[in-house]
Amino acid sequence: MNDSAPIRRTAEIEETTNLYFIHPLAGRLVPLFARMHVTPNAVSLMGMFFGLLAGFAYYRYQNPLCAVTGFGMMIAWHVMDGADGQLARFTHTQSHFGKVLDGISDDLTFVAVYTGLALALGREYGHRIYALVAAAAVCHLVQAATYEAQRQEYDLWAWRCRSRQREGAAVGAAPAAPGLLGLLERLFYEGLSFPAARVMKRIRATMTAAFERQPGREALICERYRETFAPLLRRWSLLSANYRTLGIFGCALLKAPQWYFWFTIIGFNAIMVWLIHRQGEGCKSLLDMLDAPDGAAA
Repeated sequence: MNDSAPIRRTAEIEETTNLYFIHPLAGRLVPLFARMHVTPNAVSLMGMFFGLLAGFAYYRYQNPLCAVTGFGMMIAWHVMDGADGQLARFTHTQSHFGKVLDGISDDLTFVAVYTGLALALGREYGHRIYALVAAAAVCHLVQAATYEAQRQEYDLWAWRCRSRQREGAAVGAAPAAPGLLGLLERLFYEGLSFPAARVMKRIRATMTAAFERQPGREALICERYRETFAPLLRRWSLLSANYRTLGIFGCALLKAPQWYFWFTIIGFNAIMVWLIHRQGEGCKSLLDMLDAPDGAAA
């Protein structure tokens, strides 16, 4: 296994439309952006611009052409969202600021779309619709942060745990950003992912204990981790932005975007609770596997 970070995100846990459509398309743009000396942060800002255009288009969602335009702008945002990270890894220009900017771009896109739809729905249902959209937006933030936290945790353990820091730092732990950037990073990727905090703590404790009991077998322990959690992480893609984009578009075509907001509050939250439960079961399965008589070498 190559220790260097891949240009694309981890394929074994990637959402299907990202794997076969969004990221390959973004990957075609990366060499062009690199030759043009376009920075990853500039690509994030381009994605943010497409997200704002999507919000304007969905404001007139009752016109099918506007709904299709909004969907197209969100696809363009997805492509830019995939390209900024690939470009950063391709040019070795990853930064904490870029990570935070990427998160802001994602959130601003949905803020624009939610606002456009809320204003449009407000004409029909009055101000009470704003409470529904606001509640859905809060649920969305928590769900998206929890999903991203699971992805990052997987990447840390599955790919980087072999390069343990010799000073005794936690296996796979990434250095924190200083100052305001660190605060924003903790807010976007840790603070809002509180629903899964307990199970993530259990997984970390399980892995740390396994490394302490079986020093020198990091690669085998990581392989057991990947075998256990890769299938579970693929299920977490149900909470990805891709399915939200499809859901918004489908409900807009049906001229009932309020259904999407109700599903975000009820359906996506139910899915998140189920996924966290499955993570807990996965942790127990991994612990049983590592505690077997033949240990990680099983």
